[in-house]
Amino acid sequence: MSRSCISVLLVLVFGAAAFAGNGPFPAPAVDAPLAKTSGQQTTVVAGGCFWGIQAVFQHVKGVVSATSGYAGGSSLTAHYEVVSTGATGHAESVQIVYDPSQVTYGELLRVFFSVAHDPTELNRQGPDEGTQYRSSIFYGSDEQKRIAEAYIAQLDKARVYSRPIVTQVVPLKGFYAAEAYHQNYAANHPDNLYIVYNDAPKVAHLRQQFPDLYTGK
Repeated sequence: MSRSCISVLLVLVFGAAAFAGNGPFPAPAVDAPLAKTSGQQTTVVAGGCFWGIQAVFQHVKGVVSATSGYAGGSSLTAHYEVVSTGATGHAESVQIVYDPSQVTYGELLRVFFSVAHDPTELNRQGPDEGTQYRSSIFYGSDEQKRIAEAYIAQLDKARVYSRPIVTQVVPLKGFYAAEAYHQNYAANHPDNLYIVYNDAPKVAHLRQQFPDLYTGK
């Protein structure tokens, strides 16, 4: 298969996340309050190979579902082999459906920026390189846009990372679920070397850094 996501290059060769701070990762100063009643809201994020992003958010409290897929391009090109060329405008993305009475949008972004990926890497993530691996937040409402932009500004101002954040905040024009074999890939292939070295540590970091948000489901 042509996709570099299949490679077994160790993430350590390419460096860890650029988080430069000591102590807990800062919570967003601007956030939506917890809803008073249960419901469902949706957001889409991209940060490298969708296997790892999906695996992380499947273990976050309040997340109803996390689906690997493609965002940023046309429905006509939302197919793995075509997206892998890097010429479709798509990013490998994950659609997160969550209960806003259990977890806030800002808390999801806190996980996204701290353990799910390195937001300072431009058009790459660890061993994977290309625009399809870019860091993006695809917002579905003005509120999501406001919270995301405020959080990025907060993190940059505090110099939480040793390098500038390159995450794009762009409107969601469409999300297209990836092929069935990409869904739940980390859970279904825990012994795959790519998962062992690149994605399993992300879930472990989630459990360590955010025990109140981690769920073993």
